[in-house]
Amino acid sequence: MSTDLDARVNALLDHYDGPAACAAELLCDRHPAEQVAVTVVESDLSARELTYGELRERSQRCAAALAELGVEPGDRVATLMGKSADLIVALLGIWRRGAVHVPLFTAFAPPAVDFRLTASRAKVVVADADQAAKLSESDRHTIVVGDEVPGTLHWDSLLAAQRADDPRARAAVVGGDGLLVQLFTSGTTGTPKGVPIPVRALASFHAYQEFALDVRPDDVYWNGADPGWAYGLYYAILAPLASGTRTLLLHAGFSAPLTRAVLQRFGVTNFAAAPTVYRALRADDGPFEPGFALRRASSAGEPLTPDVVAWSARALGVAVRDHYGQTEHGMVICHAWHPELDAPAPPGSMGRQLPGWACAVLAEDADRAAAPGEIGRVAIDTDHSPLLWFLGYLDDPERTASRFTTDGRWYLTGDVGARDADGFFHFSSRDDDVIIMAGYRIGPFEVESVLVLHDQVAEAAVVGRPDELRGEVVEAFVVPRPGVAGTPELAAELQQLVKDKFAAHAYPRRVHFVDSLPKTPSGKVQRFLLRGKEIR
Repeated sequence: MSTDLDARVNALLDHYDGPAACAAELLCDRHPAEQVAVTVVESDLSARELTYGELRERSQRCAAALAELGVEPGDRVATLMGKSADLIVALLGIWRRGAVHVPLFTAFAPPAVDFRLTASRAKVVVADADQAAKLSESDRHTIVVGDEVPGTLHWDSLLAAQRADDPRARAAVVGGDGLLVQLFTSGTTGTPKGVPIPVRALASFHAYQEFALDVRPDDVYWNGADPGWAYGLYYAILAPLASGTRTLLLHAGFSAPLTRAVLQRFGVTNFAAAPTVYRALRADDGPFEPGFALRRASSAGEPLTPDVVAWSARALGVAVRDHYGQTEHGMVICHAWHPELDAPAPPGSMGRQLPGWACAVLAEDADRAAAPGEIGRVAIDTDHSPLLWFLGYLDDPERTASRFTTDGRWYLTGDVGARDADGFFHFSSRDDDVIIMAGYRIGPFEVESVLVLHDQVAEAAVVGRPDELRGEVVEAFVVPRPGVAGTPELAAELQQLVKDKFAAHAYPRRVHFVDSLPKTPSGKVQRFLLRGKEIR
């Protein structure tokens, strides 16, 4: 890492850490009042701009309202809201009060909502009117945004009754270690775990925006991820507000044509989204008008497959780059866009460690670095990663202990991969997704990357199925493209494709054609459900 980037990491840590750190000041009040913070885009492509001055005044009223409801610094306040102006006001009001935000994804069913509200002991929940029916009766206060709902408090009325200069609306100083967010992991491999996110984590989020995304002052920046999940919350809201970068929020459900229209109409130059978004754009295959000028395209959430990268270079004018991270630490390994970090990455690589992070692949049987190219455990060196902010899960010492080596030196991501001699990391799988067949370790991603190369395949996922002779064999679940029938002939073609493009021993012994793949609300394939699927 260059001396300049080292110095930048230290400057960000100095800015966001320390006993005087104040979230409302860092995310809103220090920016010029007339500067646009957020542009909220509606489904008809109309837009509303919010300045930092407006956000300050409205969030002060929100903070006073929360105080009126008994919310004190450190209390939990949840939001069950879509991407809207009111969501930004609610978040800044929560942080201005010194409370802790609990994000709830609007696609959650009532049991998932109730679990998170109960586990976090949220005192108040702010919900869109169309989400209020998901909330069970309890002692907590419910504030509804939009239409009035009997038995709840109304957002507009509540804020109108408060004064921005109320002493209770003064920005709370909680320090760098003070909690900003309590976010729950997706629960793909077990019960969702509470991740405490301190104010000092803003240094890491800001750094990713600069180093990996290369967001510049003149960019039109849009992160399409939902803020009910880590990537959207960290990098569609927190990082832009911290850095003073205007961010777009689309107040509408996802569709490929609408995404394409927003990219075009608003002249987006820096775009970040999950691979599923790029795949949907590819499938939609509509044209971009002349003048479309995307400068940077980035992806996170699951590995990119080569077909998406090739398509993006052709259709978007820029090859989308893979970025890797987790809820527990944000983004750490990326094919970065920053000029000092920009380097051609080998196909299938997710890049190198970012400044402020020290990552490694540890051997399977010992806490030592694996040899270049050797499959092992992706880990973060806690002694040499100044941007690392995760210290453990809330109220769960057993799971916390499982994330660190016995001596505390290494944080174990739970992912499996390899690092080549040039420092590029290659993702293989989650450690519980690895397929071991006749002594061979097969990462699902490699097989899936080949299957989706077929022009009749929309999506694919592979799992290990118990086999008496080999221990496990590969089985594939394939979603054909619209209008394509899943035939034995197509299955044979896919098996041969894997043999030809990856490895003869790794071809799927059985191919099952399905209408869709089971996924978490954030879009990750739930392979454990496929492993448990009864196949006849």
